[in-house]
Amino acid sequence: MANIRKNKDFNPNNCPVTHCLNLIGGKWKIMIIYAISKNCNRFSKLQKAMPAISKQMLVNQLRELEEDKLIDRIIYAEMPPRVEYKVTTYGQSLMPVINVLQDCGIRDLK
Repeated sequence: MANIRKNKDFNPNNCPVTHCLNLIGGKWKIMIIYAISKNCNRFSKLQKAMPAISKQMLVNQLRELEEDKLIDRIIYAEMPPRVEYKVTTYGQSLMPVINVLQDCGIRDLK
């Protein structure tokens, strides 16, 4: 059974903000993009960085981010096979927004 995303195509007024939130909304996606951008680029590293996320949720979120071209999944032909993730150029365009969110959080946590 295919994983069906609830919000992906919901944008009744063709709003650009809604479109962006459909791509990165939710509890984990921004954290995953941020972690990958900071060289936390392997599945096991991501799990350690976010221990509250379930394995299945992490898999689903990574797949959605890859489908939306925000991250790339790189498979190395080694034994055992190695998979790494990197933020795409498109995904990098979100970093200023993520940095502003980080700054706001730092300010509020003081």
